Amino acid sequence: MAWFLLICAGLLEIVWAFFMKQSEGFSRLWPSAITVSAMLGSFWLLALAMRILPLGTAYTIWTGIGALGSFLIGIVLLGEPANPMRLAAGGLILSGLVLMKLATP
Repeated sequence: MAWFLLICAGLLEIVWAFFMKQSEGFSRLWPSAITVSAMLGSFWLLALAMRILPLGTAYTIWTGIGALGSFLIGIVLLGEPANPMRLAAGGLILSGLVLMKLATP
């Protein structure tokens, strides 16, 4: 259950990052409200997952899901570049997440 909560927290991190971009510096009401709501939900789920999972594992996976997901959303929805070096960097993040999961009992 802790892993499920952690994945949900990471997905909410992607949501708040995307809507923070859409809020244009918190100058637009609804994207700003979604950002804050998703942040609170993400932190809450992370805190619940940390009851069971080690700090280093939980925080690394949470930030990794958010970083990789935001990277992909930027490419797919926002038209950000997907050059080979950026894709390799994303692959390294994914590799780190897999290794962290495998290294955690």
